[in-house]
Amino acid sequence: MLIGIDASRANKIRKTGTEWYSYYLIRNLAKIDKKNRYLLYSKEPLREGLKDLGKNFKSKVLSWPPKFLWTQARLSWEMIRFPPDLLFVPAHTIPLIHPKKTITTCHDIGFERFPEFYSLRELYYHRWAMRFAIKHASHIITVSEFTKREMLEIYKINPQKIVVVHNGFNKNVFRSTGDQKKIQETLIKYKIKKPYILYIGRLEEKKNTLGLVKAFKELRAKNSELKTLKLLLIGQFGFGYEKVEGAIQKFNLRDEIIRPGWIKEEDRLHLMSGASLFVFPSFYEGFGIPPLEAMACGVPVVASRAASIPEVVGDAAFSVNPQDPQEIAEGMRRVLEDKNLR
Repeated sequence: MLIGIDASRANKIRKTGTEWYSYYLIRNLAKIDKKNRYLLYSKEPLREGLKDLGKNFKSKVLSWPPKFLWTQARLSWEMIRFPPDLLFVPAHTIPLIHPKKTITTCHDIGFERFPEFYSLRELYYHRWAMRFAIKHASHIITVSEFTKREMLEIYKINPQKIVVVHNGFNKNVFRSTGDQKKIQETLIKYKIKKPYILYIGRLEEKKNTLGLVKAFKELRAKNSELKTLKLLLIGQFGFGYEKVEGAIQKFNLRDEIIRPGWIKEEDRLHLMSGASLFVFPSFYEGFGIPPLEAMACGVPVVASRAASIPEVVGDAAFSVNPQDPQEIAEGMRRVLEDKNLR
């Protein structure tokens, strides 16, 4: 069987959740399946990690000078000319033209529950793409039982069409490490001093980054012994970030809240290993991989009790209400000070 995979996300340099999911899924397929033939479609030549996956893996660059509509235009054209036996798209945006056997992954439908956290353009496209995928995909993978329930409730889809496959993380990268030298070198590289609280994820409204900034202000205001704490926000800027930046300036926390942007995977390991606490206060997640990575590094976690997050972290994290910055602050204080919670 010839299986085509949209590898455009996996091939990005600056990967976040969906991109890492795509990347590691392809790499692990190459380890376990030597029988089927695979064709990876990308916008640019494949980068390290996706090249030389095996004799049964080939790649095809689908050039498309415009910066938009690659999936709906260029990938569709490829499906007309040279359709594979099965197409897999690791996100909910399948091409207009596609094989009868087309599988897609739905990571979350936050755009239905929190439309205010998306631009009008993003909102329209996500809603259209999701409904198109539901109608035309032969099967849909969701990354949590929560997302499956959400889809069944909102779209009234046949449950037999949905398969839940939970996400994982790279245990070869994220692990408890005693390499203090590497940790210190990474801290120096980003001009960070201990102690610090860590958050990893897009800096946007849906992830409740603003609520975290407010909680951090409360934590420092009510606990003088924690005045030396820094807050490290790792991730790219997303929708509503200007509110986050405005709060940082308003609360005079410019020097206490460090925002290095996107960083590579190895550096994330060392910054995570050096953290006093990892916090994940998101309003809505289809899964949420960073808390698992933190746990694998031996770092205590304070996490939102919303959406899929309780399903993912179980009782291994201290749960808080994401709508209440004071509760987030109290949760962080308790985990920082109580050794039994660490």
